[in-house]
Amino acid sequence: MGCRLPDAGVFFLYAVDYNDWENAVGGELRVNVPNLLTLCRFALIPVYILVFVSGHLPYAFAVIVLAGATDILDGYWARTRGQITEVGKMLDPLADKTLMIVVMVTLLASGMIGWAAAVAIFLRDIGMIIGSAILHFRGMKTVPANTLGKLTTVLYYVAIMLIFFEAAYAEKVLWCAIVVSYIASFIYIGQFRLINQRRSI
Repeated sequence: MGCRLPDAGVFFLYAVDYNDWENAVGGELRVNVPNLLTLCRFALIPVYILVFVSGHLPYAFAVIVLAGATDILDGYWARTRGQITEVGKMLDPLADKTLMIVVMVTLLASGMIGWAAAVAIFLRDIGMIIGSAILHFRGMKTVPANTLGKLTTVLYYVAIMLIFFEAAYAEKVLWCAIVVSYIASFIYIGQFRLINQRRSI
């Protein structure tokens, strides 16, 4: 038997902020908008794949830009409207890393990036995804993206743009993003240990 993927409803439940539900007129419940935007980013991943394999690279890059816009918007909305949640802290970086892995797989398969860069990205992002999921389900407090983490995202988007448009220095920018991403990960691990040590005191 094949492995059955979770129903879409399961992912929708993660987008609902149970802690911040508010009673509205008629007893309606409010859905957490930032988490829904994050799920939109997940939904754009298969769209990107379909557009990329069809050979329409400019449109494929446009899908990546749209996904990046949802990343900026969900973070801004969550911070300014007080809708930062533990689920959002887990789903937001998961969406970013999943999208980045998929993009790098397509670029590797098409020969647009080398194996060394791809492996470095896969090791870091897959490790962060698995680690964050394990810690979240163990009830440990997760850490929001730090400044270097956000810089990493920007550098990756710049590198991807340069790769798509075949700029001569695209690979150097990509490796710069990779180095910054590893530094950001080490800082993240340090912040995570500090926060959870304080909770245990």
